[in-house]
Amino acid sequence: MGNLSVIGGKAKGFKLQSVPGGGTRPIMAMVKAALFNIVSPYILDSAWLDLYAGTGSVGIEALSRGASFARFVDVQKAAIKTIHANLEHTGLADQAEVWHKNTYSALDDLPDRRFDFVYIAPPQFKNIWFKTLQTLDQNPDWLVEDSWVIIQIDRVEYEQQILDNLKLFDRRTYGSTELIFYMVAEGV
Repeated sequence: MGNLSVIGGKAKGFKLQSVPGGGTRPIMAMVKAALFNIVSPYILDSAWLDLYAGTGSVGIEALSRGASFARFVDVQKAAIKTIHANLEHTGLADQAEVWHKNTYSALDDLPDRRFDFVYIAPPQFKNIWFKTLQTLDQNPDWLVEDSWVIIQIDRVEYEQQILDNLKLFDRRTYGSTELIFYMVAEGV
């Protein structure tokens, strides 16, 4: 997994460090390219919340392509150290915050700002993705009116969710990886 790099924007070509050990699941280059092709019209000056951030690859890619801010949340000390190193290496640290915190407790907190994009790529096969989605659904003040919540999971993990404030609007499959897109439901 040492072949992580920024694929577009001002930090294009910068190699990113991997998190030591097997506790993270870096996004494949093909999936990251597809994701950023989808969101590229909306990325300029956006704010990103990168949950289970791992290497920080998704939030760093967003910053490289013109996002104004990214917050990275991960509970693993090795991931936090890696994110800091990758932000310094790419020169994007001044546009970022790194929280060494459990994602659920971070989302349960009173929101201190709102995000245009929330990216959720948790450890696989532990039902974490929909618990995280439901936690965010119950605390929608983290989101702006036209926020996107994007989930990255193995496609066999998908189950339809009943949500109060978010609605599914797209699903894309790339090999065994699925990206699931939610937006704030109208009237919320």
